[in-house]
Amino acid sequence: MNLFRSEEHIRNWKSFVEGTDEGILSLSDLLKLFSGSYFRRRLDEDYVSHMHEYVREMVQTMKEIGKTGPFWKKPKT
Repeated sequence: MNLFRSEEHIRNWKSFVEGTDEGILSLSDLLKLFSGSYFRRRLDEDYVSHMHEYVREMVQTMKEIGKTGPFWKKPKT
């Protein structure tokens, strides 16, 4: 993960790859995503038992922040 001060700064970064724009998240979106149960509850004894709930919550959060396009899909093998 790389943190930048602005989207312009990201685009000027020498390692920026065109077509990965959808991977750019604002700090507020990152906070929303990482404050969900999928990340917060990882040390709970019953984490694995509830993981399907946490994944659903994370997918819903991704929808809310508008990150559902091809960039975020699991690659087909």
